[in-house]
Amino acid sequence: MTEPAIDDIELEESGQLYEHFRIVADKGQVPLRVDKFLFDHLQYSSRNRIQKAADAGFVHVNDHPVKSNYKVRPMDVVTLMLDRPRYDDTIEAEDIPLNVIYEDDDLMVINKEAGMVVHPGCGNYHGTLVNAVAWHLRGMSTYDPNDPEVGLVHRIDKDTSGLLVVAKTADAKTKLGVQFFNKTTHRSYHAMVWGNFTEDEGRIEGNIGRDPKDRLRMSVFPPDSEIGKPAVTHYRVLERFGYVTLVECILETGRTHQIRAHMKHIGHPLFGDERYGGTEILRGERSASYKAFVQNGFRLCPRQALHAKTLGFVHPTTGRQMDFSSELPDDMKQLVEKWRGYINGTTRDTFEES
Repeated sequence: MTEPAIDDIELEESGQLYEHFRIVADKGQVPLRVDKFLFDHLQYSSRNRIQKAADAGFVHVNDHPVKSNYKVRPMDVVTLMLDRPRYDDTIEAEDIPLNVIYEDDDLMVINKEAGMVVHPGCGNYHGTLVNAVAWHLRGMSTYDPNDPEVGLVHRIDKDTSGLLVVAKTADAKTKLGVQFFNKTTHRSYHAMVWGNFTEDEGRIEGNIGRDPKDRLRMSVFPPDSEIGKPAVTHYRVLERFGYVTLVECILETGRTHQIRAHMKHIGHPLFGDERYGGTEILRGERSASYKAFVQNGFRLCPRQALHAKTLGFVHPTTGRQMDFSSELPDDMKQLVEKWRGYINGTTRDTFEES
């Protein structure tokens, strides 16, 4: 469901209300004020506006309006009811090319290009991967792109490239979803990050939740805190370039912006990741030639240098292990070659350790 734009509405009571957002609290939900609970789940809304919505009777729990200080408990159904109909976010089939690397009656695996939004919402209501899948499967009478029981099993960010699995049937989505929930799938990413590593591999653990100062960014919080959701990323150095490093990241969990936030947290933002500070020259020389070299790298790969390279899961019908791998896209290939060429012409002991 498309997230409501609370900041753009007049919060006045007016009779009929329309559901704009619904979420069911987890079984392990600790008591938490409903305004804080919604603030953690609504990316584009401020806590102050949520509180005003509650004062106006627009925040409901289990079909009854509640005030901001209501404590959300396990399995509570929290809804935002507004005084105007929701934006019509019906998914329409659109003739958009897809790179389908595997397909059968139950599922399809897609190698998504960078720049493509995965799902409609928040200003991107057309031209998404979901619209493209709807067109690709338009001849399949049993596939309804507006049915949440089929379709995307997981997501990757707009400017991240790589592998995704789409379920064609409800049974396939349920069984694949269980594998993702139980962390039995295998996913690895390749990323170019700023800085060198003292170790060849490592583990990053820290809860991930929305940054209270920037709702479009995620922050990392202590694992034992009640803020955010637990997240673990394993990384392994693939190639060192002195001031940047190519790493493999393996997800133990799958949180929003997990790799981007975790790498930022340990001081190694992704190269080109504007939201997490990766478009600044964070390591290296002060010379004009080096600065020009890095800026050229930003132009070659004008996004976070992150690619979902491998994906593995058990087929929901046959029970066979399915493993897929994809090549780095051209922009990341060129970026790697550019840095490889740079260090081949530079004395390695001039590089900083970080």
